[in-house]
Amino acid sequence: MLSWLMFLATGLGLYSGQSVHFRHKAPEKIPYAMNRYLREAERHYEVLDTHLEGREYLVGDEYSIADISAWGWIDKATVVLGDAGLDNYPNLKRWFATIDARPAVQKARKIPKGIDFKTELDEVAARALYPQNFDNNSKEA
Repeated sequence: MLSWLMFLATGLGLYSGQSVHFRHKAPEKIPYAMNRYLREAERHYEVLDTHLEGREYLVGDEYSIADISAWGWIDKATVVLGDAGLDNYPNLKRWFATIDARPAVQKARKIPKGIDFKTELDEVAARALYPQNFDNNSKEA
């Protein structure tokens, strides 16, 4: 269990986040970074897909915190990987559909309904998300 949680936290999560950042949010397009993090994210998806062959859950025979942790990242597959999402990962796609259909997951999906989340990336949001890009003594990036 611990090994899979570490894989998710330091592998899948890290490289998925970097793939999204460099492909969708970075102020300049850096082909090397875009390719590196996309490919590493794909590699992590491949590891999960291979592991899930013939298995219903990530660890053992029961739904666990590892499945919950992975589901949150895999839910964003199209943002991380592109439009094909999970199409190249049949075992992961099957696993995701099973987890996604759980009543608690459906209930969790309803939590943000009716809440207006800020979507504009203005200066206030940029400073909160990327403080390292701002000089603390000025308001310029």
